[in-house]
Amino acid sequence: MSAAYGALATLYNALMTGIVLSLVSRRGAGTAREFVFRHFRRQHLEKFIPGLRKLGLDGEPHAVACALYHYHSNALGGVKTEYVRESDRKAWVRYPPPRWIWRGTAVCGVPHEVNAAMLHGWHGHNGVSLGNPRLGFVCTGTITSGAPGLEGHYFEHDRELAPHERVQFATGERMPRIDPATQPRLDTASWPEARRLRTHRAYAMEYVRTLVPTLIELLGTADAEAEIGRAARLIGLQFHEETALALGMTPGAGGAAGFARWLAALLKAQGEDVRCDTGGTAATVRQHGWRLMDGVTLGDAAATLRAWNELWVGAALAHDRFMTVTLAGDPGGTITWTLR
Repeated sequence: MSAAYGALATLYNALMTGIVLSLVSRRGAGTAREFVFRHFRRQHLEKFIPGLRKLGLDGEPHAVACALYHYHSNALGGVKTEYVRESDRKAWVRYPPPRWIWRGTAVCGVPHEVNAAMLHGWHGHNGVSLGNPRLGFVCTGTITSGAPGLEGHYFEHDRELAPHERVQFATGERMPRIDPATQPRLDTASWPEARRLRTHRAYAMEYVRTLVPTLIELLGTADAEAEIGRAARLIGLQFHEETALALGMTPGAGGAAGFARWLAALLKAQGEDVRCDTGGTAATVRQHGWRLMDGVTLGDAAATLRAWNELWVGAALAHDRFMTVTLAGDPGGTITWTLR
């Protein structure tokens, strides 16, 4: 199961990145920037304050609490992070390369303003959420501009900041060198591998749970379904082989039954209630409920299901280009895939 957690995280990480790149190339950097801003603002509003309390950081000075929040929460999701506290009013966080969100060569296709929208959506709103209008984020480097990763510091100013000042960009300053031995540690360092991978998987799942309603809000249901579905199919095509190998499976082997076992393994890793039947002339995979989207307001859940299903259609075509995938059922009940 540990391998399946990692494989699912890989797919959903790639889907998030693929959506952004698709928006850049098909709808322009402005649309992509607005999507990234809304996506991270939605995540911020849902996760920041509860997460701060859960991590036991709500008693720290605000700048320190924010930097530690990003340091710990991203590390739990498998993202490389570093942290330095200069004072109660200034604390650094750094995301070294390779950047999790812009995996591989994708980083070459992300405009700087799209990458910066992430900071405006989340980092720049921390002070607002904490009720501290003097707190802002100063970004001193981004990988999309050629710097060695994303870095910056939370800084509490002597005056209240205007909205456009909550995220500032500065050159000529770098986060101090860190000693890995002195970096803060959570007790997660002692977690079993399976638990850590389960957390990484949940981190990637949250990106999908957020991107769907955000894109529907931005583009409308029909256009959002088209964009998600197109990117999802391409990600399935590109990443089926990698994820099958990660699961110890031979890509393309076993016909419909072989693909059904791959699909069932990933759905189970997502926490779904799944049954797989590989007997007879066709293989079937049945899922009861849809844990991935539990609690997410979707509007047209059937359209979301069709778009998400394109991930598995693309993977099926990579497994066997003549395979057919028939989807049936209700997102609120039983979902069935018939594979031939």
